Amino acid sequence: MSAAKNTAFALVDCNNFYASCEKLFRPDLKHTPIVVLSNNDGCIVARSKEAKALGIKMGVPVFQVQDALRKHGIVCFSSNYALYADMSNRVMTTLEEEAPRLEIYSIDEAFMDLTGVERVTDLLAFGQRVKAKVDKWTGITVGVGIAPTKTLAKLANHAAKKYPATGSVVDLMNPDRQKRLLALVDVGDVWGVGRRTTAKLKAKGIHTAWDLANANAKVMRSEFSVVMERTIRELNGVSCLDLEWVRPTKQQIICSRSFGHKVTDKRELGEAIAKYMTRAAEKLRSEQRCCRVVSVFIRTSPFIPNEPQYSASLTVELPNPTDDTRDLLAVAERIFHRLYRAGYRYAKGGVMLADFYEPGTVQQDFLCVDSTKTNSKALMGVMDKINRSGMGQVFFASQGVSPQWAMKREHLSPAYTTKWDDLPKVW
Repeated sequence: MSAAKNTAFALVDCNNFYASCEKLFRPDLKHTPIVVLSNNDGCIVARSKEAKALGIKMGVPVFQVQDALRKHGIVCFSSNYALYADMSNRVMTTLEEEAPRLEIYSIDEAFMDLTGVERVTDLLAFGQRVKAKVDKWTGITVGVGIAPTKTLAKLANHAAKKYPATGSVVDLMNPDRQKRLLALVDVGDVWGVGRRTTAKLKAKGIHTAWDLANANAKVMRSEFSVVMERTIRELNGVSCLDLEWVRPTKQQIICSRSFGHKVTDKRELGEAIAKYMTRAAEKLRSEQRCCRVVSVFIRTSPFIPNEPQYSASLTVELPNPTDDTRDLLAVAERIFHRLYRAGYRYAKGGVMLADFYEPGTVQQDFLCVDSTKTNSKALMGVMDKINRSGMGQVFFASQGVSPQWAMKREHLSPAYTTKWDDLPKVW
């Protein structure tokens, strides 16, 4: 098993990220078990280490563990996406100062390209410095896994979290250390190996990551896929996955939420669709793209027995691509009026944008006048800037002023870092 000497990666992963963000501004809860809830406060989607130690499971509906929450004094928080996104940006900005290239893999994970860094500093010491800097600058604790491939870096990070003696930093560049760790790790913990694949591998006698590393890569490719072959080579220290330092453009944008209560009023339902379309348009502009395809859907809850059910969606192709919220709202309103049926209790709605183009690169439809307004780019840019500033919100009247359909968020924490009025106060 020989490691590729010309590559080195680090995976930096925030510990219990959502829960850590909530605790960061609540020092009184430093040692208190907390959980973060999903949309409409339905299920548990994040747990602090104290809550994990009490046996609270991920994904369990809140109503099923109410007794345990009360018994152990576990504090609940509604998902505060604005807070998590801002803290994620702070962590990633800190990491960007330490590495020549960075791939933001998820809201709480990033790969760093450390190739060549070993010439100027010890990689273990580098990882410890990164951990200390993120902790000091953001207050978020992280684990750091270092290895010659991204797959091994994932396993190194896994070990950094699992074994306290590592100090949350593991250097897996040494082939002998790779072998020892692979022999300890279940094959299901290997990056990219899902539940079904794990079952198939164990049926073939492959139980650990070390077993998989010693499997015949070409044979496994024919039985599984090229992804499996790459995984095996990566476990053997051969880098097959480079950093995606330029984030790939999304192929579609979906904005959808379950409502805080069942909606029967057409106006309320239309406001929800307008709100989702406005948010989708903001995401579209952040991708620096225009879209040609717009979809809208509405539906009742399939989980309520003996209640009339209705689910409908409609997709429209625009004559000319656009990123103007006004254009997209007009299309969404027309679709919504065609979809809506009275007499139902609607539980969810949403929109999807697809078929993206770079602005100004598409031949316009000569038989249809381009609806894009002359001031579109400037106006949308000003709106986005104001809405990102945290100083206030500019929105369209079709979204409604005080929506009754909004998600239930009874345990929402303040927007500590993105709203002036919510700044922590010291008396």
